[in-house]
Amino acid sequence: MKKLGLSLSAVALALVLSGCGQSNAQQGQQPPPLTIDVASVQLEHVQSWHTFTTRLEAPERVLLKPRVSGQIERMAFTEGERVNKGQLLFSLDPRPFQAQIDTLQAQLVSAEASLEQARGEAERANRLVAQNAISTEEAEQRSATLRSAIANKNAIEARLQNAQLDLEFSQVSAPISGTISRAVATKGNYVKAGETELTTIVSDDEIYAYFDVDERTWSRQFADVSVKDEISVQLQRLGQATQVSGKLDFIDNEINPNTGTLRVRAVFDAQQHNLKPGSFARVSIGAQNTQQMAIVPERAIGTDLKNRFVLTIDENNVLQYRLVELGERYGAFRAIKSGLEAGDRIAVNGPARVGPGMPITPNSVSLAFENTQFVLKQSESTPVLLSAAN
Repeated sequence: MKKLGLSLSAVALALVLSGCGQSNAQQGQQPPPLTIDVASVQLEHVQSWHTFTTRLEAPERVLLKPRVSGQIERMAFTEGERVNKGQLLFSLDPRPFQAQIDTLQAQLVSAEASLEQARGEAERANRLVAQNAISTEEAEQRSATLRSAIANKNAIEARLQNAQLDLEFSQVSAPISGTISRAVATKGNYVKAGETELTTIVSDDEIYAYFDVDERTWSRQFADVSVKDEISVQLQRLGQATQVSGKLDFIDNEINPNTGTLRVRAVFDAQQHNLKPGSFARVSIGAQNTQQMAIVPERAIGTDLKNRFVLTIDENNVLQYRLVELGERYGAFRAIKSGLEAGDRIAVNGPARVGPGMPITPNSVSLAFENTQFVLKQSESTPVLLSAAN
């Protein structure tokens, strides 16, 4: 029995020692702190942006109608192509117009002959009156006949000129350069002067964006702006992230008392950016004053109910919760109005895999601002990545 007790004690001691060894091994095998990207906060001068919705408009739009009536003989363009000013588009049957010209030219020859005869008789009458060979009444009659012949010739010449214009108008040309739509009336159709719609043409070198700025915003941010300043404006099309740069080229002369807004217009290069009239777009115009704010990546910002926060790293490499007030967004970055200072270290990728109170191993990275413009230069002509979304 004594031997059995000693054996049990030895087994118990071995189990205790084994348990201690396993505990010490587990403590020695704890994983190291998670490595995350960390960047130092930088301050940048930023510009406040005001965004408005608009529909793009062509500076020139022509609803083409014929100036004479006739039958379309030929359609001389491809629908949807770009046409130049003066380019032939439709050709009406010219024969009726040419026949009218021929008739009037024959009448003009006859009128010129009658005029010549009347002029000769009037000159003879003047000589005979001086010799008392004819009466003054007869001489005045011949003079009246001469004036009538002159008027008849002038009338025929005017009708001939009009007929020649009709012949010219039977060849319908583009009044402006631009992109042409489909043909509403095609070959073989009879068209009426000033009534039948042939097609439409819109200019496509430049494009306008009209938008209304409320009086308070204009007075606070743009009171000293004039068209001569060529203020830069950014345009973002529906479904596209990149923006197109243009400039302010029109400011209306009064504020609309019914809406309390001022109508302004920006102009953009339609050819370079393939902008279409009628497109829905957002335009953003930058305030004249700039402010210095902390800039962080948009992905570094977390949401906690109604609050926005970032994770900062303290001197012990432990993540800390920091409330921030957001400014405007500029591409992949966000301005911070309050909550951060220059030199603060933040978790670049935000709270996706980590949280406050966690120790981490920092991997220092730099924030690349090269492709992001926080303050837009005047008359900027290259697209930049920015957004005025809050």
